[in-house]
Amino acid sequence: MNHIRTSRRQFLTRSIAGSAAAWLAGRGGSGFSNQLPATNNAIDQARTAALGVLKPSNKDLEHGLALHKASLVFDVYGFSPNAAVDGDILAGAIKAGASDIEVQDLTEDQRMTRHVTDATELAEYLAAWEASGVTCVFQNAGEEGSDPLRLLKRLARFTYVTDHLRETVFKAVGPDDIEAAKKSNRRCLYLTGNGVPLAGDLFSVTDELRYIRTFFELGIRMMHVTYNRRNLLGDGCAEPANGGLSDLGRAAIAEMNRVGVIVDVAHSGWRTSLEAAMASSKPIVASHTACDAVRHHIRNKPDEVIKTIVDGGGLVGVCCIPNFLGSGGDIVALVDHIDHVVQKFGIDHVAIGTDTGHRSSRDAAEVAKLPKRDPRRTRYEALWPAGSLDGNYPNAKSLAWTNWPYFTVGLVQRGYKEDDIRKILGQNMLRVARTSLQSPRPIDAAPNKS
Repeated sequence: MNHIRTSRRQFLTRSIAGSAAAWLAGRGGSGFSNQLPATNNAIDQARTAALGVLKPSNKDLEHGLALHKASLVFDVYGFSPNAAVDGDILAGAIKAGASDIEVQDLTEDQRMTRHVTDATELAEYLAAWEASGVTCVFQNAGEEGSDPLRLLKRLARFTYVTDHLRETVFKAVGPDDIEAAKKSNRRCLYLTGNGVPLAGDLFSVTDELRYIRTFFELGIRMMHVTYNRRNLLGDGCAEPANGGLSDLGRAAIAEMNRVGVIVDVAHSGWRTSLEAAMASSKPIVASHTACDAVRHHIRNKPDEVIKTIVDGGGLVGVCCIPNFLGSGGDIVALVDHIDHVVQKFGIDHVAIGTDTGHRSSRDAAEVAKLPKRDPRRTRYEALWPAGSLDGNYPNAKSLAWTNWPYFTVGLVQRGYKEDDIRKILGQNMLRVARTSLQSPRPIDAAPNKS
């Protein structure tokens, strides 16, 4: 029986490898062509939406697409393309009585890894990368929390993907790898852990923060101080108290600085964000947010916070979430927020962190196979104040992750110089990433004890 299972696995692996190789060969060997590719209906519809919003001249369109193709593009917080779930397997698990956690884990695992084992999903995965023109994604490879075991799940999945697809999409260890990916016409993931891993012992500060270095060694290069709600480090953006950073939060930032992990306050409350920027000895980021001066929202940052981040050498990544952008919730609104940062704080301190990704065109049909389930309670981290996610944005499709080339077209339309556009697209984040990895003292030195 074991021999039969092994033979079937070998056959599947060879079949997928052969199909993928044929697909790659049709794309010039690397999996990424030099032309804006023909894709599926969803990607084409998103392109049409973008052109409908921007209405670019032929000159601006050609200029923007050419500049995007030539530039290193770094999504400073996002999601690489997702696969479809296997509806039959997922439905079987639900009917067998799988718990909510089991269903969530199985769903995430399938969406994050099935392009490794399914040739059709692999083809769309690579096509979405190609359509986007993105070189590197600061990939959400953690969950919203601080339990180390919980944070390992997505990290394991993206390690698995980059281990298997390393000829086309690999895990970057540092900024040099990202630049190498661009030169070799490959893609890469730079990993963010979402939460700061905490030991949970509360024995000493040094003991509590020991997993920060462990996760750095596993490839994590950025961590959220808080998510929407309050944790041991500080208050999140949805916490009405706006209580700021805790003493443990300050110690965590010092340890992240020491180890080389970028501090991210995208989901932190305004006071927590401000105090984190003041406490950090290295540049910090709000990787996927927007400007409260343009659109008031709890997930956006007021100018006082942005200035403090900028004063420390950090940056703000403007996201592609219509509710946060306001106005039309489209590419024009995205560029409006970028303009605000540039005009008030300078070209060196803004990037794009989409907080979105491409989902397989087969996913909806697979999800339709699932049995109806009773309503579930809202997860603690997702407790948003009423109205925070409301709004009707008919042009939201223009912000699709595969529309990255049209973000560049939008910047060209606003009159940005090519060198400045390259900064927004990737060079600003590369600078912050390099600074983060510069150790102020030996990496083996112990963090301050308390």
